[in-house]
Amino acid sequence: MHMREFESSADLVPLIGTEVAVSEWVTIDQRVIDLFADATDDHQWIHVDPVRAADSPFGSTVAHGFLTLSLLPKFLAASVRFKRSVMGLNYGLNKVRFTAPVPVDSRLRARFHLIDAEPIESNGMQITWQMTVERAGSPKPVCVAESVVRDYTG
Repeated sequence: MHMREFESSADLVPLIGTEVAVSEWVTIDQRVIDLFADATDDHQWIHVDPVRAADSPFGSTVAHGFLTLSLLPKFLAASVRFKRSVMGLNYGLNKVRFTAPVPVDSRLRARFHLIDAEPIESNGMQITWQMTVERAGSPKPVCVAESVVRDYTG
């Protein structure tokens, strides 16, 4: 699916209850996993030791769950754009589940289902997305998160 462009985030209101966008695929290679491990100081062997991880139930290293979660803003920015937006903020998460592992070299993408969009102060909109991260070749999603973002229009 291609980038969905809207004049402003208020244009989402009629789309509540629908899938608004699907991101492009992103490959999660060992370099990305290692960089995340360095950034978070989480060097558990299942993420960073390919030799040891080869003997694990996964058969390879796997991405950190929080690495998968941290990709949500990237997926959203590449999938939905508001032309009159002057600022977007991550407001938080209502629910997150890591429903399947992400083996090294997996290809991931996100689906954006609009749960709610409501006006807030300072010419803003609070947008609640159900973001479902899929792994190519897997019938089960790897992450399902209810994410709340705020967009401000100029």
